[in-house]
Amino acid sequence: MIPKEVFEQSLLGLFEPIRPYLEDASVSEVMINGPSLIYVERAGKIERVPAAFAGEYELMSAIRNLAQFVGRQVDAEQPILEARLPDGSRVEAVLPPAAPGGPFVAIRRFFKERLTVARLLEFGSFPSNVAQVLEATVAAKRNVVVAGGTGSGKTSLLNVLSSFIRDGERIVVIEDTRELQLQKEHVLQMEVRHPDAKGRGGVSVRDLFRATLRMRPDRIVVGEIRGGEALDLIQAMTSGHGGCLTTVHATYPKDTLTRLETMAMMSDLDMPLQAMRAQIGSAVDLIVQTSRVRDGSRCVTHLSEVTGYSEQGGYDLRDIYCRKPDTSGQSPSGLTELSPTGTLPSFIDDLCATALPLPPEMRAQR
Repeated sequence: MIPKEVFEQSLLGLFEPIRPYLEDASVSEVMINGPSLIYVERAGKIERVPAAFAGEYELMSAIRNLAQFVGRQVDAEQPILEARLPDGSRVEAVLPPAAPGGPFVAIRRFFKERLTVARLLEFGSFPSNVAQVLEATVAAKRNVVVAGGTGSGKTSLLNVLSSFIRDGERIVVIEDTRELQLQKEHVLQMEVRHPDAKGRGGVSVRDLFRATLRMRPDRIVVGEIRGGEALDLIQAMTSGHGGCLTTVHATYPKDTLTRLETMAMMSDLDMPLQAMRAQIGSAVDLIVQTSRVRDGSRCVTHLSEVTGYSEQGGYDLRDIYCRKPDTSGQSPSGLTELSPTGTLPSFIDDLCATALPLPPEMRAQR
């Protein structure tokens, strides 16, 4: 049997044409649109690079060896591969015939540096007063959903939010592909296992979630909600498992709730829509909306509290902090600074009970 270290090096050797970009800390994504058409993303901007594979055979060889490395099969009958490189970078590959002009490959870089609150403040993702509110919200065991589009910084922000969890809590993390680097000691990492070519051995997010509920978690962190597990998480949030953290693909806070509805309906539990909406309105406390803005940077655009649902008025959403379109034309991002709206969260007393420092706008209005 080939030693793992040798196999890893041989695999990286097959990706040699793009290896400089996989080792470049400024590159966040490598996109292969064919053997000689390769792009990278730096600081939110996409640019074509001169790298190229010798031909389609060499690119396919690299993809097949990667599939072997992660124990998957990829061919004309199974033309989609989800995998990880040895350093943890996430790979999505689509082969012909599903991609007639392919193979196409997208590699999301895995950064060894653990992002901290200080780094996100430095990047301008949000100001220090918002960091104080987020820290108190997590410490108060409120349920938080980080929402945003692809590449908007959801996972990075979720990592940082995890640092606000108090020491001594037992945290269970469920992910489709392992990306989170929780900055705590007592962490149980669980990962989806895809079925083999005969459909055997698969372990889904829902399977892991059911197991998690019997493992005495203080916190449940789901890397990303994609399907029927949304209902499992919502029911956990409303049945004593406070302080849950997760991410959802959605453009605005209101879209986040309708996305949760849609995914909850993918479950095998037949629940009346009004009852489901009432549970969502009760389960989610805070939506932290992220976005990749005009200048390519990633930032938080809203902190919105969900205070409930009524059949007459729909979801009750209240912005606590938000950015607005910049009408002066001076902001590179096209948005104003993230500022308080003057509305206090209904759980302000819980935030104060954490004994953590809160910004003046939270104290002055009480």
